[in-house]
Amino acid sequence: MSVNIAETLAQRALELGSKPGLIEAATGKTLSFAELNQRADAVAHILSRKGVKPGERVMLMVRPSADFICITFALFKIGAPVILIDPGMGYRNLLRCIEGVRPEVFIGIPAAHLFRWIFPKPFKSVKKCFCCGFSPGLFGKDLCRQGTGEFGAFPAFAADRDDLAAIIFTTGSTGPPKGVRYEHGIFHAQLRLIRDYYGIGPGQTDQPAFPLFALFSTALGAKAVIPDMDPTRPAQVDPAKFVDSLVQYDVSYSFGSPAIWNVIASYCSANSIKLDKLKKVLMAGAPVSGELISRMQSALCSDAKIHTPYGATESLPIVSIEGREIVEKTWPLSRIGKGTCVGRALPGITIAILPVSDRVIETFDSSACLPVNEIGEIIVKGDVVTKGYENNAEENKMAKIADGSTFWHRMGDVGYLDDDGRLWFCGRRAHRVVAKEKTYYTIPCEAIVNVHKDVFRSALVAVPAVEGQYSVPVLIVEPEKESAADRETLLAQVKMLAAESELTRDIDHFLIHPDFPVDIRHNAKIFREKLSVWAVSELEGRL
Repeated sequence: MSVNIAETLAQRALELGSKPGLIEAATGKTLSFAELNQRADAVAHILSRKGVKPGERVMLMVRPSADFICITFALFKIGAPVILIDPGMGYRNLLRCIEGVRPEVFIGIPAAHLFRWIFPKPFKSVKKCFCCGFSPGLFGKDLCRQGTGEFGAFPAFAADRDDLAAIIFTTGSTGPPKGVRYEHGIFHAQLRLIRDYYGIGPGQTDQPAFPLFALFSTALGAKAVIPDMDPTRPAQVDPAKFVDSLVQYDVSYSFGSPAIWNVIASYCSANSIKLDKLKKVLMAGAPVSGELISRMQSALCSDAKIHTPYGATESLPIVSIEGREIVEKTWPLSRIGKGTCVGRALPGITIAILPVSDRVIETFDSSACLPVNEIGEIIVKGDVVTKGYENNAEENKMAKIADGSTFWHRMGDVGYLDDDGRLWFCGRRAHRVVAKEKTYYTIPCEAIVNVHKDVFRSALVAVPAVEGQYSVPVLIVEPEKESAADRETLLAQVKMLAAESELTRDIDHFLIHPDFPVDIRHNAKIFREKLSVWAVSELEGRL
């Protein structure tokens, strides 16, 4: 049986026909489910007639829009794997990623074609190019404006679970971005999990801040609203525009990073706005505070739910928890350094905790798994867990653990399972600080000082010790922008807080940084490696 996600769109078109399937909030453009499927069919026919074949890799550089969704579905119909890279990762990383995956076909807006002209080397594998948008004859006809009437249904590629559907790049928050292989079976499993666990389907309206999630919504029969925002800068979202489209289109659920919901919650509070129709909010991409959940709950009706799914580009979603449980039960523990509770394993997902290691683990040994309430490395297996990275044998060896005919994925995170089967996140494995006397974990330590009213966030980083083998922990604070506290007073108060907890009382070095560097995709993951380099220069002569 084929597991091609494009076939589900064709089925929704038959069932829902003229009902609205996709809306661009910026333009008001609306496509019905039938029109969305027809346009995807038309693009698939055009690309196929121009020689694009199943298995050919397609680099797609198109802004979030109806065109983006139509082209992606068209490529699924053809069976041509789509390559998706965040343009906001910086042009050096972008060029390295493109060269690493060797695309054979390029589809992009005119600006992307200019980029290809300026930097031709990474695109040397490209044999066919198509333009999405008007380019006065420079890059050919607009792929999505060549009519739909003369094209019939496109026979979708009969995809097996192991057929490659996409290559999606990680944010690169702990190293160079990596291309994750998404087989059709992964998308099919994610679709089923989102439908069954979160109850997404016909009659609902989604406003996803991450464009790819509009594919899932429309495939499940839910109307998708593409918000008027730059998805590479979620913290800079215009709250008025985002909220206006939530209200105008009766959005019932919405996914976004904590950075987005922090802005939206503040805007709703300041303007006494109640989002009556919004029944589900999903926050993911970075640890979510109970304080943010409480503020967002104030903007929603009493029957609305906030979910905080946890996962990674390589495995999403794997666990989830509802906001009320966080606020009422787990957040008080998080505030005293117990980590961030991310919830219980979703159906079909298995979680285990191993001793932390920076080395390859070739085979799984169940006897090595740690008991409950003991911090270790988080590993996971299940049908939403991807099998590997593209052209990256070393990272594959490091990230996967063989277990008979199956495998486990190393999340790269540390945490523990509690007595109730809940997973607690304690930070990235690469960010732990191995000092001479003990190991410090970022999330628990940072929680101790984050309770200060003038602290926006904090970051525990490692700097090399003079003797070499171990590291020295340094706790860096980013003040609230409106804070009136002077630097010395804030530092003194932060040190006092740290001295009161056994987790942080042995830390000797504290610094203030005005604006933490963060990841592109979620604007929430702190680039601790950059802060560590900065801390070394700040502490020169004091270590």
